[in-house]
Amino acid sequence: MNADMQIDVDSPYVELAVEVFSMLADATRVRLILALGNGEMPVNALAETVGKPAAAVSQHLAKMRLGGMVTTRQEGTKVYYRLQNDHARELVMDAIHQAEHALGTAPGHIV
Repeated sequence: MNADMQIDVDSPYVELAVEVFSMLADATRVRLILALGNGEMPVNALAETVGKPAAAVSQHLAKMRLGGMVTTRQEGTKVYYRLQNDHARELVMDAIHQAEHALGTAPGHIV
């Protein structure tokens, strides 16, 4: 879908967008998206990066996988996670930029 396309207010995509935002309404998942923006990683490395137990990270990743945000690749006994595409990272980055604006710490935009 082209970003310049208009979406009608009664589009069925509105409900799906709400599900995406719901999936991202968790600090650990946002941190996982940011970590995976640097490339694929196994669960233990992700857990260390986000400062959470591996079991909890695995549960988050399972939900994110069902939601189509991450995908996996197995190498021997290790499972590597990566972003399915760049859209979730872009959403997270936009949300962070919005937070910066809300706090008044974001640089101004040229209009």
